[in-house]
Amino acid sequence: QEQLVESGGGLVQTGDSLGLSCAASGFTLANYDIGWFRQAPGKEREGLSCINRIDNSTYYEDSVKGRFTISRDNAKNTVYLQMNNLKPEDTAVYTCAASEYLGWCSDGYGSEPAGYSYWGQGTQVTVSS
Repeated sequence: QEQLVESGGGLVQTGDSLGLSCAASGFTLANYDIGWFRQAPGKEREGLSCINRIDNSTYYEDSVKGRFTISRDNAKNTVYLQMNNLKPEDTAVYTCAASEYLGWCSDGYGSEPAGYSYWGQGTQVTVSS
């Protein structure tokens, strides 16, 4: 059974850092483009970042560019999201997703949920002011 499981969320203060993990089981993450999304209460889901399966090229939304870093460890079948200088507006449920479409991330579609086949259940990140 294909599954994505996020971990690493929690309660932090403004300016703190937090690292999220997205572990896959039942399929090989190296064969997919991976995206990170978040959804805050009352807001639409927002695509944050993605990483390409071929050359590990990355994409970031302006809201997190320079603060968040996506990476992957194919040997561990895991993708990471390192979040630095967190702000209260980063408070949300963070979810990872896997896209089977080659080039989904590198062709600029990484923030579009429609191309992702597998989704995790999400992990809560709360940033206090």
